[in-house]
Amino acid sequence: RGDIFVTTTGNKDIIMVDHMRKMKNNAIVCNIGHFDNEIDMQGLETFPGVKRITIKPQTDRWVFPDTKSGIIVLAEGRLMNLGCATGHPSFVMSCSFTNQVIAQLELWKEKKTGKYEKKVYVLPKHLDEKVAALHLGKLGARLTKLSKDQSDYISVPVEGPYK
Repeated sequence: RGDIFVTTTGNKDIIMVDHMRKMKNNAIVCNIGHFDNEIDMQGLETFPGVKRITIKPQTDRWVFPDTKSGIIVLAEGRLMNLGCATGHPSFVMSCSFTNQVIAQLELWKEKKTGKYEKKVYVLPKHLDEKVAALHLGKLGARLTKLSKDQSDYISVPVEGPYK
């Protein structure tokens, strides 16, 4: 009886129309996995008597005729982090791709040190902050650096990470 259903698997047939029919009224369904076929949009679109109501671009409410309840599907079941991004989607992509490049450079730099095993890691905070700093200018923002006295006071290095 969830309110929000998010697929992240990179596989197909994760949320099928039968699942959607059992969801509570106005449950939100979206995909941030790798493919467009995680959510059974074809099954939803061809379900007898289903009604599609566009709430706003990339946001549709689908009402089932037998229950009169509906679900809200974002980005037509496609990748919602791209389809629903407003304002500066290319900027969002720049941040994501920069994260990937910075991570790859870190792995290459440390490949012979044994620092990283062959497993999945969260991007280290200092690298995440480096990516953010690289993008500040495009936002018209300026980062004020801590003084040594300030960094000592809050017990973080002057260069970060700050989170």
